[in-house]
Amino acid sequence: MTANPKKQTQPDALILVLGATGKTGRRLVPLLRDAGHTVRAASRSGETRFDWNDRSTWAPVLEGVSALYLVGPPEPEPIADFVDTAVAAGVRRFVVLSGRGVEVFKDSFEPSMAEAERVVRAADVDWTVIRPNNFSQNFDEDIFATALLEGRLALPVGDVPEPFIDVKDIVEVAAALLTEEGHTGRTYELSGPRALSFPDAVAELAEASGRPMRFEHITPEAYVAELTAADVPADIARALADVLDWLKTGYNAAPVTGVRDVLGREPRDFSVYATAAAASGAWN
Repeated sequence: MTANPKKQTQPDALILVLGATGKTGRRLVPLLRDAGHTVRAASRSGETRFDWNDRSTWAPVLEGVSALYLVGPPEPEPIADFVDTAVAAGVRRFVVLSGRGVEVFKDSFEPSMAEAERVVRAADVDWTVIRPNNFSQNFDEDIFATALLEGRLALPVGDVPEPFIDVKDIVEVAAALLTEEGHTGRTYELSGPRALSFPDAVAELAEASGRPMRFEHITPEAYVAELTAADVPADIARALADVLDWLKTGYNAAPVTGVRDVLGREPRDFSVYATAAAASGAWN
């Protein structure tokens, strides 16, 4: 699974993946299973039902689990109680999906990520935190995708570069942390190998897909107005605008070594993602 010779956990140890239908979870589950590990895939609509707001679902998903991939809920309130419940149920290893920059932007930048980090660090468990940059897949699986299909992506991000990371690299790192020894108490920042601006990223996607795509700089206020006009709730639109506007600080602009530190290889370049996504018909 990795390029580093690490001691592996027993394949029959049960691993719980939360958010199993999400961008990372739906890739992590088959990766672990293909490697021979026993996985319980949990989400509101997946194989095993789990709902952060329905506590009756907590005990069933935690039964027999030794390691847990934690993707927090939209709001941080249930996290502390859930982690306490998980520890009491016998979970001893936690891998927490967070975000790069959360330590300085924790009030607006997914506060549940900051809370998940805080709670798990304070627990008497084997924990590891991963903090990735913006996902490359945001361009074809998320809010940017529709805009690119229409030929115009307008964001309040400026020209500060971003070392976008392929989700495949994130899940390979997560799989290693869930199944290998030697990562306890560590926080890994994850990025791609090359930083490029959003305009340059869109230009690469246009070339790879053969479709007309352009990037436009707009203000945070204009971005909120465009999202709300497209029926995105105002609070979500504002939060997205704040996160994107914050990228102008350049705090996350430099590539980091987390993927290499865990996997012993370089992360995938954005061009690899662009070529593969275009070949799959992502923007057809």
